[in-house]
Amino acid sequence: MEIPARQSLPAMKKAPSHQGGQKGDPAFRLLVTATGVGVLVVLGAIIAVMVSGGWKAFATFGPGFLVSAVWNPVTQHFGAAAPVFGTVISSALALLVAVPLAFGTAFWLTALAPPAAASVIGMAVQLLAAVPSIIFGMWGFFVVVPVVAHYVQPAARQFLGHVPGLSALVAGAPFGTGLFTAALILAVMITPSITAVMRDVFLSMPAVLRESGYGLGATRWEVMRYVVLPWSRQGVVGGIVLGMGRAMGETMAVTFVIGDSNHIGWSLFAPANTIASLIALEFPESPAGSLKLASLMALGAILMAISFVTLWFSRWLLARGEQAAGR
Repeated sequence: MEIPARQSLPAMKKAPSHQGGQKGDPAFRLLVTATGVGVLVVLGAIIAVMVSGGWKAFATFGPGFLVSAVWNPVTQHFGAAAPVFGTVISSALALLVAVPLAFGTAFWLTALAPPAAASVIGMAVQLLAAVPSIIFGMWGFFVVVPVVAHYVQPAARQFLGHVPGLSALVAGAPFGTGLFTAALILAVMITPSITAVMRDVFLSMPAVLRESGYGLGATRWEVMRYVVLPWSRQGVVGGIVLGMGRAMGETMAVTFVIGDSNHIGWSLFAPANTIASLIALEFPESPAGSLKLASLMALGAILMAISFVTLWFSRWLLARGEQAAGR
């Protein structure tokens, strides 16, 4: 029996030439390199402007500028201690409130909530993160401040006013404005942002790792603690640092509710100030070339330094945790 001859395969199309791609690669490499270098140039320019603008204040007051709590435009005596204190304390209190709330919400959305509810509420959280800060400030001024003045601080003074060491934290007239109110508003502002980042990080984890934990008999909390969190540590810390940066740099919302007082004290309900709110209030009244304007520029440089230090500290904690996990 005669075997039919194999038919020839259809002619393959000619492969596209890579000359165009080879010509485009150097241009693309140059473009992305310029973009990366441009970020460093812009950051360096910002630092140079802030430091050069505030150099007059650093040269006039010396190291005392960092530890002085005086801010007196009449006597031309300025210090950074009070706004730095307000910035650090209000941001720390906001993180103490926001991080547990954000983690709990992200955990519920990814591990406990029904899919339909998780989708709707997750979208609502992302929309809440996009609300302008001035809206939070107005809400805090008209709603939160009266509640703190009429209910929260009187109740705190009634229960803690006679406790040694804690009475100073609730002292002061019930104005409603102060570090506590500012921290509360900041916590409401940064919680959606941190929640959205944590939720996305938890959802990006490979399902096989999570299912492996369930297959070994672990509970939802055990899977979250021993599987999800170690895998997503960098993303979680990144979300917290993002929220912390927004809290330290927030201006309008804090200005509405913090009380605008350059004062350092133990009371959480006493009016205070932050670097961002002080710059926003005093900058329009600072003549060009004045010592007051130089002091405000120096405060901006200090705020950037605080942000860099906190970012470095978070990266150091991450590296230390990874080293400990690898042992």
